[in-house]
Amino acid sequence: MNKKYKVAIVGATGAVGAELLKLLFKRNFPMESLTLLASSRSAGKEIKFEDKTFIVEEAKPECFSRFDIAIFSAGGTPSKQLVPECAKRGCIAIDNSSAFRMDPEVPLIVPEVNPHALKGHKNIIANPNCTTAISLMALCPLHREFGLKRFFAATYQAVSGTGVAAMAELESQMKAIAEGRKPEVNVYPYQIAYNVIPHVDVFLDNGYTKEELKMLNETRKILEAPTVLNSTTCVRVPVMRAHSVAINAEFEKPVSVERAREVIAAFPGAELVDDVDNKIYPVPLNFQCREKCGVGRIRKDLAFENGLSFWVAGDQLWKGAALNAVQIAELIASEDAKK
Repeated sequence: MNKKYKVAIVGATGAVGAELLKLLFKRNFPMESLTLLASSRSAGKEIKFEDKTFIVEEAKPECFSRFDIAIFSAGGTPSKQLVPECAKRGCIAIDNSSAFRMDPEVPLIVPEVNPHALKGHKNIIANPNCTTAISLMALCPLHREFGLKRFFAATYQAVSGTGVAAMAELESQMKAIAEGRKPEVNVYPYQIAYNVIPHVDVFLDNGYTKEELKMLNETRKILEAPTVLNSTTCVRVPVMRAHSVAINAEFEKPVSVERAREVIAAFPGAELVDDVDNKIYPVPLNFQCREKCGVGRIRKDLAFENGLSFWVAGDQLWKGAALNAVQIAELIASEDAKK
């Protein structure tokens, strides 16, 4: 008989927390119980899902002794405080923040790419950055076929990546402009409606943002390809949900567009959407609440000898966050079932 798990969602009142709740039931994860946790200010809040009502509890170190798996989506500071407490109490922490991703003792998992890295975990498993996970749905099969050498990326990141306040602000700004009122700017340094902002996360001394370096460092770790080079520019766009990424990649081996399409179509996390003659290519609106990421606009790159240019779109709240975390939990359950 397959095991059923006592599961907790930490950060249950946020945008990703809501998707975790939905996906755990949608994908029929084997749960004995589900508990929703958040900060003290959210304790006592009721969250309704279908015919169920959950009362949010405060996330405290001692509570984790009650659970088998805790999925964290509460931000870096709470994760740094609570994830080690969770792990030492025997509960497996799947963390969606950046706090543990580059820790050599912590596996950074994309189940379609490196499920083998789960072995030997010490009750802490990291979930990758949203743009990394989405980009890897194209980069991984191409790397396996041609050998990834370096790539350049420009991201088109939806406001869902910032959270519910940013989503509400985009909506309110669009409404204000339509009504002839001045939009309020609180979440981002500039108005996001009818605008793009080349600034995601904090700037570092080298002029890149932390978000941009995540693409380099996390891709190397997940693909187990420490020599891959990357330069990324991350841009926030006035899209409510689902990120897109334009990628120019150079490979060790000669490439062909036909073979690239074949390996992407066969990859479990990707959907080939590539028929430009009929104006068929991925757009973020079509990949909201979709488990796979769309890959299209595949063409020979004009700057690289063995290069391909392509476009990827995927749901930041799903494959970029909640879905990948649930897939990691499913991977844990699958490994347990083999024991």
